[in-house]
Amino acid sequence: MGAAVFRAIRNFNLENRAEREISKMKPSAAPRHPSTKSLLREQMSRYPEIKGEIARKDDKLLSLLKDVYVDSKDPVSSLQVKDSGTPQEQKEFRLAKGHDFNMNVKNIPKGKISIVEALTLLNNHKLYPETWTAEKIAEEYYLEQKDVKSLLKYFVTFEVKLLPPEGKKAIPSKGRKF
Repeated sequence: MGAAVFRAIRNFNLENRAEREISKMKPSAAPRHPSTKSLLREQMSRYPEIKGEIARKDDKLLSLLKDVYVDSKDPVSSLQVKDSGTPQEQKEFRLAKGHDFNMNVKNIPKGKISIVEALTLLNNHKLYPETWTAEKIAEEYYLEQKDVKSLLKYFVTFEVKLLPPEGKKAIPSKGRKF
């Protein structure tokens, strides 16, 4: 509630306030330090042509300025620049394995796997390590063998075990009698 009130107050009469600020006189040069006034007067008296040079307009520079034409466009993203500069080879894709889990993934680049595939291959390796070796997984999913070995070494899937309490009898639930 407080943010809405603050926003309403901040935006009240915004266009008129902006117009008033824009139409104000432009600021003049900053005041000079008192110690430099005497030095400036001394330089002006010694070289009077400086005053005229400061106020004079240079026609050559003005004509060059008239030739300047600025055409502004939206900046090009770095992705477009990179794509247009160097032709890239076409990426190879493969179909995702186990379509029943993830329907929105159509093609996966070779050398990469989806989350569902990673969980599946980790679980298969845990259940059947002699069948699902690192070599077979690398061949099946088009992965580097060293990456698969690291994956199998450092990642495991969750395993939930329900252990009954030792030496304690389970308390039967008592149904309420009404």
